[in-house]
Amino acid sequence: MKVLTGAQMREIDRLTMEAGIPGLVLMENAGCRFVEFLERNYGPLDQHRIVVVCGKGNNGGDGLVIARQLSIRFKPRSLDVILAYPPTEFKDDSATNWKMLQVTGTRVTRTLEPRMRAATLVIDALLGTGLQGPARSPALEWIREINGGFPGATVVSVDVPSGLFDGGESVRAADTVTFTAPKLEQVVPPTCDRVGRLHVVQIGTPLSLMDKSPEYWLNVVEPRQFRRLFEPRPAGSHKGDFGHVLVIGGAPGKGGAAAMSGLAALKIGAGLVTVATAEEERRTVTALAPELMTQSIGQDPGGKDVLAIGPGLGQEPDLAGVAQRLFAQSALPLVIDADGLNALAGTAFHGPGPWRVLTPHPGEMSRLAGCKTTDIQADRVGVARKFAMERNVVLVLKGQRTVVAFPDGRAFLNPSGTPAMATAGSGDILTGLIAGLMAQWPDRREQAVLAAVWLHGRSGELGAAALTEQSLTATDLIRYLPAAIRETQA
Repeated sequence: MKVLTGAQMREIDRLTMEAGIPGLVLMENAGCRFVEFLERNYGPLDQHRIVVVCGKGNNGGDGLVIARQLSIRFKPRSLDVILAYPPTEFKDDSATNWKMLQVTGTRVTRTLEPRMRAATLVIDALLGTGLQGPARSPALEWIREINGGFPGATVVSVDVPSGLFDGGESVRAADTVTFTAPKLEQVVPPTCDRVGRLHVVQIGTPLSLMDKSPEYWLNVVEPRQFRRLFEPRPAGSHKGDFGHVLVIGGAPGKGGAAAMSGLAALKIGAGLVTVATAEEERRTVTALAPELMTQSIGQDPGGKDVLAIGPGLGQEPDLAGVAQRLFAQSALPLVIDADGLNALAGTAFHGPGPWRVLTPHPGEMSRLAGCKTTDIQADRVGVARKFAMERNVVLVLKGQRTVVAFPDGRAFLNPSGTPAMATAGSGDILTGLIAGLMAQWPDRREQAVLAAVWLHGRSGELGAAALTEQSLTATDLIRYLPAAIRETQA
């Protein structure tokens, strides 16, 4: 699924109308799809007291359609439309819908009457994607009223929470019903926290308009993109068919990190996993997971299909040198995390090389890119995309809404995950999942990376729901991985 900026969405709307689909039809479809969402999720609507707050632009026009449809089809206990601007300011399609709403006899006001504060549903149709700059009066006052003036109401936003695009105050919605595609501010932090549950509905825009141009390079990770990786295996399969992963890590005292990464690779389906670790940690690894084989860190990685470098590797110069040498010389696909990334900080990235997947958190990314963590967090998608393209790597920038960026300029935002995953070893699990899937699917590595990232986050969500956010540990991600995989197979 594509993710669009506000400007891109306006361009898509323009192209849609040029293709012969009138704006009035799009507005009617938007209002109808929104009302259908309300009935499915909040019905029966005749039991609700509903207030619709409308601006003067297309978003307000959508709100007028919603109010008309509610009045005609569902007849709520009470229905009030609040106009933030004089109705004389409606133009074009919104003006047409204003005339149609008047025919229904729906109550319309310019002020918030005391009885309206008892509303159970508030529809935010104040400001949309066309907002330029911070919300100003009177819209700003209405944003504040929507957020605080209806103590018993659920707020549902039309297309975007009003004010979301300006970087200032905005509506905080319980649900947002957006049209055609998610908008950037709806899916990246911190603004995504104001959206509530995001629902994408189609209103007649030809999706092919977004598929024709490389301009639309940002996407959301969805299970349908990688479902084929989890189809039933052939009856005659053997372990050699599903790849051999070598995890390189586990400095003295850190063998558990390498073991968890190796076990994650096995649990995601790799046929064989060997852990190259410090001599004193080899027993630790096999004690934690007897399915894992071990070898010395300096031993030749021959016979393996994918190398996972970094879990518990430590920062001793000789161990860092192993990571640097393999990155520069290995012809095998690499997944690099933790101290493997630290070893690469400040080094050059030369040539096309094999598949190289880097999985930094923001602190590690700051060392790799030579910039401040605050700068990275301010533009996670842009920083990740630029780095992947310039260094010819696949970059998995971890954090809220993990970014997966490919060397060709495409990027994906992962919607799964939970703060419960901010726990020791979570990144080691992700490294193992990526390596395990890449080993199984050498011809579908892009899908393998996306699947690993999504499943990692979804396992965390399932585990946190069962165990609480405070009690989730890294090994619980492995425990809940099968349930996450089953969801992709449904």
